[in-house]
Amino acid sequence: MPELLLEMTGIGKAFSGQTVLEDVRLDLRAGETHVLAGENGAGKSTLMRILAGIYTEYAGTITLYGRETRFGSPQDAARQGISIIHQELSLIPSMTVSDNIFLAREQAGPAGWLRFHREREACAALLDRLGVPVKPGAPVGAYSIGVQQSIEIAKALAFEARILVMDEPTSALTEPEVERLFEVIASLKRAGCGIIYISHKMEEIYRIADRITVLRDGRYIGTEDRDRLPRETLVKWMIGRPMSEQIFRDAPAPGAPVLELKDFSVPDPAGRPRPAVDRVSFSLRRGEILGLAGLQGSGAEVLVNGLYGVYGRITGGEVRVDGAPYRPGSPAHALRQGIALLSNDRKREGLVPSMSVTHNISLAALPRLSPGGLLREGLERQAAEARKKALNIRVAALTREVATLSGGNQQKVALAKCLEAQPRVLLLNEPTRGVDVGAKHDIYALMNAWTASGIALVLITSEMPELLALSDRILALHQGRVTAAFDRGAATPEAVLAASMGSVKGNDYER
Repeated sequence: MPELLLEMTGIGKAFSGQTVLEDVRLDLRAGETHVLAGENGAGKSTLMRILAGIYTEYAGTITLYGRETRFGSPQDAARQGISIIHQELSLIPSMTVSDNIFLAREQAGPAGWLRFHREREACAALLDRLGVPVKPGAPVGAYSIGVQQSIEIAKALAFEARILVMDEPTSALTEPEVERLFEVIASLKRAGCGIIYISHKMEEIYRIADRITVLRDGRYIGTEDRDRLPRETLVKWMIGRPMSEQIFRDAPAPGAPVLELKDFSVPDPAGRPRPAVDRVSFSLRRGEILGLAGLQGSGAEVLVNGLYGVYGRITGGEVRVDGAPYRPGSPAHALRQGIALLSNDRKREGLVPSMSVTHNISLAALPRLSPGGLLREGLERQAAEARKKALNIRVAALTREVATLSGGNQQKVALAKCLEAQPRVLLLNEPTRGVDVGAKHDIYALMNAWTASGIALVLITSEMPELLALSDRILALHQGRVTAAFDRGAATPEAVLAASMGSVKGNDYER
């Protein structure tokens, strides 16, 4: 039997009298990947914050390498060989990649001078191990979310921990980056490390797990070897009832065009000579879901950001909303024109974590909720209550800070904020990122309801089954250009991927 690295028993935790963990247990052996599964709000992140020394007041015991211990701080846990990669990135965009990786444990000489050259050499070796093509001296903010996620992983690996916690580490990675991560995990296991892995992706769980532990509503449900736990049983353990994994799309009844693009272009935000979006044309109808497919750097994300006015008045070409000319200028202008955006980075762009759920939901609709320039708190509370009920947001009180919610419930708050703006066009960038299987089905049902009410959706998702099942049409982008268009039912994973890599495999597309 491999060495038992960690044993957590009888773990309990409460906030303001509300129990969030009760009699939870988890153990980890050397050389294994132990998947911790459960719906958003099940208590996974709270349990890991206890393990990481973030929460120091709790019931129960932690036994580490055969000795009972109690961490006094995250630094204490790190010194004892525990490293955690949080779902939300903790990087500082203005600092270099190397400085981020060695932050708070800089390498210094006898006189106290920082050894930048040594740090950058060590950083380059880590990045090479992960296959991340970035420069140690470049600012983190210059890279995409997917690359930043890889840098976050490199930062955790730099601690040379024996116990590594990964919370949704692949949520923003491309397929090649995911494969490279799995290779790194395999090498860590061979070296005797133990990995606690949190994921909502069923294919990922059954590919990487040695054992699986499930929490539900803050309680321990069970632990089983991967090969002895059927998927149907796992889902039932997680949500308390059986659920089909099939993604349903109600038969659409598209109406008149609501968004029309002709030769829409966006210069590269980083200043490179090639346009990030190059003369894209399409028409989007009311009640329709248009999927945008593409690998990292395809321009899909820049396209929706450009339409939302993130880059200001730098876009080219023609855009019409309900037949009227529209020139993207700012997010506020886009909201006034009935265009809302769900960002794929809810922490930095979608929400204000320190504000309450109510205030976050009302942010994009303040002009409507503030007639005469004065905020009507009654209207605001009423709107938040309605969105909480409609989106099944699990929160004890709407006055709680968004930062205290689980990732899935934060995502629902971000969606509620977009909907409160009463959009005609909703741009969805990774709407189910970091969301459990039950919440995913909630969001799929909501998307069907939104389109039935006449809202038009543009969908970006890195999960191919979602893209194929939910989209009424799909446009594949490569280097900022549309390479193929697919009608519903005509798209296959192979054809969409080939078009996303620059090979035209769909219906004829005319610029």
